Amino acid sequence: MSSQPPSSIEIEFAERYDREHARVCGDTRPPGLWRRLALWRDERLVRQALKIAGEPGLILDLACGLGRFWPVLAEHGNRVILASDNSQAMLDHARTHHAPALLKRVKTFQGSAFSIGLSANAVDCIFCLELFRHVPGAEGRLALLQEFHRVSRDTVIVSVNSDAGYKAFAAQGLAPPASGSHRAQVEAEFKQAGFKILNHQEFLPGSAMWRVYVLRKRG
Repeated sequence: MSSQPPSSIEIEFAERYDREHARVCGDTRPPGLWRRLALWRDERLVRQALKIAGEPGLILDLACGLGRFWPVLAEHGNRVILASDNSQAMLDHARTHHAPALLKRVKTFQGSAFSIGLSANAVDCIFCLELFRHVPGAEGRLALLQEFHRVSRDTVIVSVNSDAGYKAFAAQGLAPPASGSHRAQVEAEFKQAGFKILNHQEFLPGSAMWRVYVLRKRG
């Protein structure tokens, strides 16, 4: 598995992730109700997405950070988990957040999500829940999707901001203003990159938050 330098998008995402992690770790109070509910809902969405994807046996968690979803990915006893992040320090730190039994199930490697150090059709499913929805423009998303199409044999699981959520994201200066429907644009990009949509689920129905998509390679 070769290591590729991180893109500017990954560096910006990692810096925001690091700041949020430092804030959470520095807060000694028990997690609030909203945070507990959000985690519960995220995990439920991931379980459902994996089921729709056919319970893939070999999965790649991209931009995995601290391995937030590794316990859920590992619930399937026969699943092999690969995990990649652009930061080796983050991968090393992730090992302090999980039990040894879980860590035995996860093989980590450093690299860029835009240039994955794996061969074509190397895994059954690519799981990229966090990074993908923070990519600000079509060019970056298509670059990711084309690399996902190369490396995944079958399915991909990503999340996409709602139109309202994307505009709020853009208002912080983190992305250019959206024109038209953001989700419609991203769904067209899925098709352009060679995927069909198997399913999508809202984080909260009717909310201005994100949607989790399960994609399958066409043909």
